[in-house]
Amino acid sequence: MSGFRSAVITFPGSNCDRDMAVALEKVSGTAPERVWHGQADLPEKLDFIALPGGFSYGDYLRSGAMAARSPIMRAVIDAANAGVPVLGVCNGFQVLTESGLLPGALMRNAAIRFVCRDAQLVVENAGSRFTSRYTSGQAITIPVAHHDGNYFADDETLDRLENEGQVAFRYAENVNGSARAIAGVLNAAGNVLGMMPHPERAIETAHGCDDGRALFESVIAGLVAA
Repeated sequence: MSGFRSAVITFPGSNCDRDMAVALEKVSGTAPERVWHGQADLPEKLDFIALPGGFSYGDYLRSGAMAARSPIMRAVIDAANAGVPVLGVCNGFQVLTESGLLPGALMRNAAIRFVCRDAQLVVENAGSRFTSRYTSGQAITIPVAHHDGNYFADDETLDRLENEGQVAFRYAENVNGSARAIAGVLNAAGNVLGMMPHPERAIETAHGCDDGRALFESVIAGLVAA
């Protein structure tokens, strides 16, 4: 998409920022801006912001807790509140919950082991800005690689997420013990998505699967339609 302006935030300990940047450039045709966590401001007129996976600040305190208080996150929160689409993957999902942009928390996997494998997901909401190129109930394959991916929220919050269509993806086989097998959550406005699986690692068949590509295409298609 000509003119697509995106940014990938890098924290100390991020290790999927390049993967995310490559995926965005391959799908959109435009290289994203690379933004360091210590910056106070984001580039102007962004269409999309991505918080990548990794181990920000070595996962000290809690996964994502320190990164959520980085200077750049104030600008990310402001952008999200203004309607800019924000995607947090793996550690990025943890940062989104720690920053208050998404409800719930990510805890240690139920088996207390790092999980690295392809995961089968079910698309629960195909009407969001991130999922419009999928169909409701579609089965997709997206790789996971995490130790603290066990999504938790109280029953009242989980019921609200279910009832208001904020569950974007669910594990077909619960790989980490997440409440109600939730793999991806939207905010109430629908412009912030956090998910543990890595769509940026599944954008071309050379990766073994390109089921993640439609997520990025959905965001771009929504901008064109607007």
